[in-house]
Amino acid sequence: MSAGIFELVIGDKAWSSWSFRPWIAMKVAGIPFDEVHIRLRQDDTKEQILAHSPSGQVPALKWRGQVISDSLAICETLADLYPEKLLWPADPLARAFARSASAQMHSGFVDLRRDMPMDMLNKYPGIGHTEPALAAAAQIVDIWREARLNFGQKAAKDQGFLFGSFSVADAMFAPVVSRFETYEVDLDDLGDSGGIAQAYMDMMLALPAFIEWREDAKKEIATRD
Repeated sequence: MSAGIFELVIGDKAWSSWSFRPWIAMKVAGIPFDEVHIRLRQDDTKEQILAHSPSGQVPALKWRGQVISDSLAICETLADLYPEKLLWPADPLARAFARSASAQMHSGFVDLRRDMPMDMLNKYPGIGHTEPALAAAAQIVDIWREARLNFGQKAAKDQGFLFGSFSVADAMFAPVVSRFETYEVDLDDLGDSGGIAQAYMDMMLALPAFIEWREDAKKEIATRD
């Protein structure tokens, strides 16, 4: 497929965790797209989003005259359109686990989302460490460890991602990596024996696309009124 066929409508990079997911998926996979930025937390934010997306939410992928809403649906669409990018693991069992983990992240862990909202550019050590939020964080650590131990570390080309190479699952959990950093969540206290989850988190934070998103967030905040 040629460049310029996708427009990805996203919110502010400092806060829009849902936007971060398809954005980082497309960046790491090398899928070209035009970026449309909607400034959040403004009086006309809803109106601006509705000009692009009938759902009234970001992210939205504009493709061939249609709008695909929802971060996971966008990633699924990209995986279908670009099978050579292997956005889902090729092994059926690994793919099933990756889909399960992604779906859990998509619809669950509400306490973590509420008590530790994504705030890419700030640090709030200890804030939001409620019992329900930390219980959700511990579940995520378990998912990361199981993925790495059972699939990622056994992959033919293990690049440190959950299933060896970058997948939709990594995109879905990217905002959690940011949250754990912002609120200084101690993964060892949550059962990360051997630092497997911490190593995964460190790798994600050093990913060029992750760094690019953060740098863009800084530029956006600098230009806000």
